[in-house]
Amino acid sequence: MDATAVILEAPRRIALRKLALTGSDSAKTGYTGLASSDVLIDIQWSGVSAGTEKLLWSGEMPAFPGMGYPLVPGYESVGRVVDAGVDAQGRIGDWVFVPGATCYVDARGLFGGTAQRVIVPSARAFPISETLGSDGVLFALAATALHAMQGGDAPDLIIGHGALGRLLARLTIASGAPAPTVWERNPARRNGATGYNVIAPKDDDRRDYVSIYDVSGDADGLDALVGRLGKKGEIVLAGFYANRPSFAFAPAFRVEARFRVAAEWGPDDLSSTRALIESGALDLSGVITDVRSAEDAKGAYPDAFLDADCLKMVLDWSQCA
Repeated sequence: MDATAVILEAPRRIALRKLALTGSDSAKTGYTGLASSDVLIDIQWSGVSAGTEKLLWSGEMPAFPGMGYPLVPGYESVGRVVDAGVDAQGRIGDWVFVPGATCYVDARGLFGGTAQRVIVPSARAFPISETLGSDGVLFALAATALHAMQGGDAPDLIIGHGALGRLLARLTIASGAPAPTVWERNPARRNGATGYNVIAPKDDDRRDYVSIYDVSGDADGLDALVGRLGKKGEIVLAGFYANRPSFAFAPAFRVEARFRVAAEWGPDDLSSTRALIESGALDLSGVITDVRSAEDAKGAYPDAFLDADCLKMVLDWSQCA
């Protein structure tokens, strides 16, 4: 069995080609059938991450387990289970979110979800509502934002109004916390806010923030954030940083600043995100700005990373042979 997949052959070299698939019991030598707990999923949509995938594409990704080229990127795919091993037959027909796959013979799966079809253990195929459509790819980002919030106070200032910043602001309101302020330097990205304000940093005089969440990925911006903290305030690094974050010690010392790194989401975060969506507390709509055929992956990836008007790029696999 094979599948058409997006391949990062090297930094800034995107290709679309067929790869042989293997089940989880196989020794990466070719398809030998589904393992007893495997499911085969036909992917409908795959999201493109403007954070980690941009670093893979540009060649700036820091050392990371499984890193190396060629690789299949992607951890934001949704589709339908069309076949399963003997212990997972009940999953056939399920509409699922897929946070990546490692089912390729001749390419690394980092993170492996951006393909026409994938094979994963049943436990990694997370059931979601089909009515979400392409918005289902946002489960990973929403769960990332939710995971960051579970380590401390909800944000009263968010840095960045991209896809992750928008979901983080919505989750803050859904949690019952006061609406946060959001900083965004790009005027084109200050729209789309509901129930909270998005402003330029220069237009904000406040210097007593309790909890600042940075989702910008700007490793050089911490000094400016320290200067906006109140006493014993916290800065949460909730983005992904190619460069080494640093800050001047004396200003941080004066306010007794705290720093926290938010890691990736876990299975419980996906379940909690689903519950918020199903209850109506969290709305995923309006975040995806671009949907392109997977056959246009070579053009879609640079646009996802370099076009400031593109908040979230999604690839549609429905017309891919």
